[in-house]
Amino acid sequence: MTDESTKKPCLIRARDRGPEASMSHPFNPNSLIHGHLLGMATGLERIGVNLIRVPPGKESFIYHRHHGEEEFLYILSGRGIAEIGDEEFEVGPGDFMGFPVPSVAHHLKNPFEEDLVYLSCGEKKPTEIAEFPRLGKTMIRSGNQVSLFETSAAEAFPGLEKVK
Repeated sequence: MTDESTKKPCLIRARDRGPEASMSHPFNPNSLIHGHLLGMATGLERIGVNLIRVPPGKESFIYHRHHGEEEFLYILSGRGIAEIGDEEFEVGPGDFMGFPVPSVAHHLKNPFEEDLVYLSCGEKKPTEIAEFPRLGKTMIRSGNQVSLFETSAAEAFPGLEKVK
């Protein structure tokens, strides 16, 4: 079955997904994920839906927080360590993490001996601001353009001081 407006299938069967894509975060040498961009494959434009697998000893991306796009993670199999704010939690099948904006910083690690598999879903807005607090960096994405700067270098915009 295909949505005629996008020419992408509305149903993707597990057997038809094809090979996993792999990627890692450029600021985390221990980052490695494999998975499928399910939302993109069906033509979803406003939300990302991804089936992610983190191999043993690897991490998802990097400790980060969002300012514009909400995100959630749902653990399907395996175990992991979720860093949420200043705390760590062991997570497993059926555990759900939701990050409304502005979100608390978060990250997933897999120090265990089996793959950690989860569903990652989030908004896809035209503009997003994300922080990497442990690196002291802020990212701004506008369309396909991505800018990165030192958070401490940010300046207040003149004339927009808080009104008391």
